Amino acid sequence: MEALRIHLTQTSANYRREETINNKMTYPLPPFSTVIGALHNICNFKEYHPMDISIQGDYKSLNKEAYTDYCFLNTTQDDRGILVKMANPSMLSTGYSVVAHAIKSQGNSFRNGITISVEDKELLQEFRDLKDLNDKIAELKKGRFTKCMNLLKKRKKSLANKKKSFDKKSDMYLTVEAREKELKQIEKDLEQRFRDYEEEHYSKPISKFRTLTKSLKCYEVLTDIELIIHVKSNHETLQKIKENIYEWKSLGRSEDFVEIKEAEFVNLEVPDKLYESTYHAYIDAEIADETDDSNVVFAKNKGVTKIHGVKYYINKVYRLEEGKRFFEKKKVYYTSKYMVDEESLGVYIDKSKENPLIVNFV
Repeated sequence: MEALRIHLTQTSANYRREETINNKMTYPLPPFSTVIGALHNICNFKEYHPMDISIQGDYKSLNKEAYTDYCFLNTTQDDRGILVKMANPSMLSTGYSVVAHAIKSQGNSFRNGITISVEDKELLQEFRDLKDLNDKIAELKKGRFTKCMNLLKKRKKSLANKKKSFDKKSDMYLTVEAREKELKQIEKDLEQRFRDYEEEHYSKPISKFRTLTKSLKCYEVLTDIELIIHVKSNHETLQKIKENIYEWKSLGRSEDFVEIKEAEFVNLEVPDKLYESTYHAYIDAEIADETDDSNVVFAKNKGVTKIHGVKYYINKVYRLEEGKRFFEKKKVYYTSKYMVDEESLGVYIDKSKENPLIVNFV
């Protein structure tokens, strides 16, 4: 079987586990989807090219890096965080101007000037004026506007009752019906004018103000990483990857740079004797959990235990449905010191190295 073997190193990397938030934990090896995405990116593939991946490797240590996380809240808070004004809230731009900082953990008020540090007096006054306007709009809606709408509803109800006393073909019925439609249109126009005024003078301007919060969070970071990646696909796809391999700049985060040591075509063979793993690797759980001992990847004490390790459900490829990504997940073991022999199925041997490599495509 033909495959492309890629040997790369990284000084450090975080292969983000998507379910982690405050402490951004890392997988010990990159997910299949991360590698497949990177290969498609360097080749500028616009459509998915089917491929299977084998990933093995090691790292020297796992450390934690602290970083400051900036988060825009969905609502503007008056008593906490940092009050900012967005440059363009309707776009993806995150540009903003700082208006004021809340000093204490609670009891602050940007509107009332309680325990805050002001950065921009004009923007703070704009924020306060908008809040004052919102109070006036609420008062108007609760008072005069509601009274006017109630009068219109009362008049419409009166006309509806009055229509019942006339024949539907009579002039009086048609006159009352016309007046009823006129009142409905007046009611509709008043509601729309009120919404438009509120939207234009308050909702849009206040949407530019946001509450920004800062918190200390951590990345788990692997250091001194060595990876051996085997790629199985059609020859044209593998050739394209090999031609563009030095366009591969990072793996994990954008700052997790890679150094490509080699990219070579290799011929894989089925096991012909007993082989022991060189690196940690992802092993397909389907063959690791095989009940027939003659068909499995096994630990050193064959016949006593199967391989053991950490089980992960790792993304491989995704499909788009209504603009959303749905990933196909693969169940694998992250393990080491495993063995295969001539009876093992689902694995191959790369003999082009001094120490043969066990290859298991997922």
